[in-house]
Amino acid sequence: MCSIVTKSYPSSVEGYNSLQPKDFNFPQFCNKVKSEATSGAYIIKTDDPKKLFKQIKLSVKVIKAAGGIVSNEENKYLFIFRKGKWDLPKGKIDAGEKTKVAAVREVEEECGIKVTSTDKKACKTYHVYEMNGKTILKKTTWYKMRADNQPNLIPQLEEDITEAKWLSADDFDIVNQNTYPLIGEVMKTIAV
Repeated sequence: MCSIVTKSYPSSVEGYNSLQPKDFNFPQFCNKVKSEATSGAYIIKTDDPKKLFKQIKLSVKVIKAAGGIVSNEENKYLFIFRKGKWDLPKGKIDAGEKTKVAAVREVEEECGIKVTSTDKKACKTYHVYEMNGKTILKKTTWYKMRADNQPNLIPQLEEDITEAKWLSADDFDIVNQNTYPLIGEVMKTIAV
């Protein structure tokens, strides 16, 4: 499911279900979509998308995370295979931890490597999931990183990561066939 909060409709709204911003209740919306097993995309047009998004964030628990878009000297990118899908290394930010520090820590822990340099912030993403019956909004900040001369990857099995792998842009189809829609969007920040 994909939801868009916008001030103006995209050029193509085909396939989107339109929702009204007045009295929009995000947790109720999530429960409705889950109970009806509804698929598809939703779009909410409002004069003030930032205000509506702020209301959404106030209505649920927000968990902050950080991760890396990691390349190496062969211009390959680091991916992990977790819970049956390709993903990028990321994880929750510890209390008092800086976002960039958390991103490096998570990449190193999940893949058994040493990050050799960290670049600027690439993007931020938000996704929703349920934990203990509550709607959670996870905000992930992504950084571009380098990990040169790190051929031996060690997936963090206790985090359900069964594989860590360097992939070239030519192999991205493998990931795109079996990943989360948001990871596909993050991958678009990779300049090839």
